[in-house]
Formats: sequence, C-alpha cells, structure tokens
Amino acid sequence: MASVDSPPESAATFSAPAVASLAPANWTVADLVASLGGIPLDRIRVSPPFGTATEKDVLEVERQTGCPCELIDGTLVEKTMGYYESFLAARINYLIQMFLATHDLGIVLGADGTLRILPRQVRIPDVCFISWDRFLDRKLPTEPIPNLVPDLAIEVLSANNTEGEMQRKLHDYLTAGVRLVWYIDPHARSAKSYTAEDQCVELAESQSLSGGDVLPGFELAMKELFAKTAT
Repeated sequence: MASVDSPPESAATFSAPAVASLAPANWTVADLVASLGGIPLDRIRVSPPFGTATEKDVLEVERQTGCPCELIDGTLVEKTMGYYESFLAARINYLIQMFLATHDLGIVLGADGTLRILPRQVRIPDVCFISWDRFLDRKLPTEPIPNLVPDLAIEVLSANNTEGEMQRKLHDYLTAGVRLVWYIDPHARSAKSYTAEDQCVELAESQSLSGGDVLPGFELAMKELFAKTAT
C-alpha cells in the first residue's frame, strides 16, 4: 500500500507550481507523467489527446465504462480505489453523516462526488464535507459537475497513489480553498491532517482526527476506523 512518505523515483522532481495549464509543444509522455506526479501509465487515458479533455469527456467516459476519471489540465486520469479503501471511505462517510444528523452544518459526498474545484481541474475526493456556506440559500446544484469546493477533502491512499500525485492533489485542494485535507494510510494505519502544504499533523492508530473549525465537535478515532480490519 502506498504512503505519501515514500515517493517513487518518477515523482521525485514534482513541483506543483511548475505544472502548466496546457502541455507545451515540446513535452514528451515522460513530461506529462511527471506533471501528474508520476501516476502509473495505466491510469492515464490517451483519448481524448492529452491536454484536450473536457468535463464532457469526464461524463462520457464514466457513462461508457463506469470508470470515474479526474480531469487534470485537460488530461483524464482514472480514479483508483480497491475494496478495502472503499470500505474505509464508506465508513468515514457514514460517521460524518451520523454527526451531521445532529449538527446541521452541511452535506457529505462519497467517492463519486465529481467537483470542479478549479478551472480545468475536476477532482473526486474519496469523501468530502461541504458546508452550507458554500450553497446559495442551501440549495444544491443539479449539474453533474458543480463548481463546488469542499471544506474537508478526504483521501484513502491506495497502492497506485504516488507521492507526487498526492502532493499535486494537496496543492490543488488548498489552492482551491479547501480548508482541511485528510490523507488516510490504511497500510500504516495512520493519517495526515493538512491545513496548509507546510502545516501537517501526523496521527497514529491510537489517535483521532479532529474536524477542527471545519467540523466543530467531530472526532474520527483511528482505532474505531480500523476496528473491523485484519492486523
């Protein structure tokens, strides 16, 4: 299982601010992969051609194949999640839903919640919380890819996630205005909580993630999260 602590060689030179909005004419596939954070090639779709994909393509690929894709600078990248990561994400979603049942602070989305967080950047957090402050008159948008930025974005790391990919995603989330980001590592039974790219709290299995100012009063006990999984 991958961890954001052990970057693969292909992602070692990643620098989020250097990512271009359109692929330069002299780029190779290696340059594209590096800009995406060393994502495995089998997750990068070649059709539409790199740099030309749109939100319409995001919807069409999912309609045809059932495969959710994120849109990163005009390139479609398949979302990766195994059964174990899916179980943990569903568990987190349930716990936040239960909290919101008595604390009417906003809504929670699952791993098919496709969001436009920045121009030409469509992301799909494994779980995310969006406060009512993000909605006009508390009315939910009906378009398939709304222009919405979560207050809390949660990613459950899987084997195909690279260090560079998660750094890029963290940069995008925080640039867009996400206030709190949780990266949960099932293999290490640990988590990282970010309020800025250089402000990270690392938590062991014996500790709890705090909703802080984003979800006041919410605590996610890591031990409870992993209670039903094998050691």
